[in-house]
Amino acid sequence: MHFSIPETETRAGDGGAAYVAYNIHVNGVLHCRVRYSQLLGLHEQLRKEYGANVVPAFPPKKIFTLTPAEVEQRREQLEKYMQAVRQDPTLGGSETFNSFLRKAQQETQQIPTEEVVLEVLLSNGQKVKVTILTSDQTEDVLEAVASKLDLPDDLVGYFSLFLVRETKDGAFSFVRKLQEFELPYVSVTSLHNPEFRIILRKSYWDSSYDDDVMEHRVGLNLLYAQTVSDIEHGWILVNKEQHRQLKSLQEKVSKKEFIRLAQTLKYYGYLKFDPCITDFPEKGCHVVVSAGNNELNFQVRLPSEQIKEGSFKVTRMRCWRVTSSVPMSNGPSGSSPGKSEVKLELAFEYLMSKDRLQWVTITSPQAIMLSICLQSMVDELMVKKSGGSIRKMFRRRVNGALRRSDSQQAVKSPPLLDSPDASREPMAKLSSKLTSVSLRGISHSSSANDVGANDFHGNYAFEGIGDEDL
Repeated sequence: MHFSIPETETRAGDGGAAYVAYNIHVNGVLHCRVRYSQLLGLHEQLRKEYGANVVPAFPPKKIFTLTPAEVEQRREQLEKYMQAVRQDPTLGGSETFNSFLRKAQQETQQIPTEEVVLEVLLSNGQKVKVTILTSDQTEDVLEAVASKLDLPDDLVGYFSLFLVRETKDGAFSFVRKLQEFELPYVSVTSLHNPEFRIILRKSYWDSSYDDDVMEHRVGLNLLYAQTVSDIEHGWILVNKEQHRQLKSLQEKVSKKEFIRLAQTLKYYGYLKFDPCITDFPEKGCHVVVSAGNNELNFQVRLPSEQIKEGSFKVTRMRCWRVTSSVPMSNGPSGSSPGKSEVKLELAFEYLMSKDRLQWVTITSPQAIMLSICLQSMVDELMVKKSGGSIRKMFRRRVNGALRRSDSQQAVKSPPLLDSPDASREPMAKLSSKLTSVSLRGISHSSSANDVGANDFHGNYAFEGIGDEDL
């Protein structure tokens, strides 16, 4: 998650007195407006719970009214503070920090706590309506959807809720995975755009976990619906013979066999992103990025119109960062904030050869989602390396105030596959592989001149590769 405070506002308090509000953005979108005193209260609570040595330094109080220059200085300091807290595994994952952000989000959007019906989509377009509170957090909503579908507790951890934007062709452009510090109902309704929806989708990368999910009828149906949808939207490449085999398995209602065959196909389990811009292999190249199989796959259109394809393994990314920038406005100081187009970039430092690291940059509104994908791949790799498993019992909160429906809803079986899109095959045939190299690692080095600490994501999976792999 990319936290920033790109702007401040002068607002009137309840008594009419003016105060400065700091607009906290998450992934380039306004999450909440808070006062300095609110953030100070959060800081003091974190110090009380975790100790002064753990919590980063907080901007000091001022006796007199702040000048514009001092307001700007404080904004920068508060931004660094929020980024530092979020990136600390203990502080950023604490209930104190997350509940503060949830409450601030609800107060900023002025949405009262009340019972509502929230619509969540499945990959096949099916709508699942759950009764929740507007103040229910992501875990609550996921639990409600799982309960509605009769998904067992021990399989809920394999799925997540994602904020998506529905495109004209019925596909989904992924914005982000919903986090523990936000309220899904508030997040989607505050965008004031019906194109934004919440979708349930599997949240793991290793297809071997499919076996766990397919043990249960509902898990199998969800995975089957997602696989059919990914094929229909061209995320999974299928030739005519494979398409014929898949359709035959559909007609026989052989869902497990359908998924087993799909697992052998190119790009199974990948998330496909909207076309964007990269500086590799040269600046200004148009690219379609897909994330999966512990890599970022590039389909690059060069200025010469030649198409090349290649993959960047996550185990060879030393680190990555996300940066956001808002163009300076020439308008009056009182102009409404948040209207400027935020430019998002993901850059990763990649081991191109034994002794050569190179930064590769992707300029995309989905840069945050790309970063989330990289982090979840690394997390999954490290769990597997330690001999663990992502399988865990979904823990229900003892005093949850969740409103449940007594009725349950079955996952509908998607229709038979349409005829394969003939235009997709030439794309693969035209592609020529970018230079690829075997897995290798180097010792951790400092890149202080390249990477701001607040935007830096170190890759523990990279650090775990020893010299014997060179």
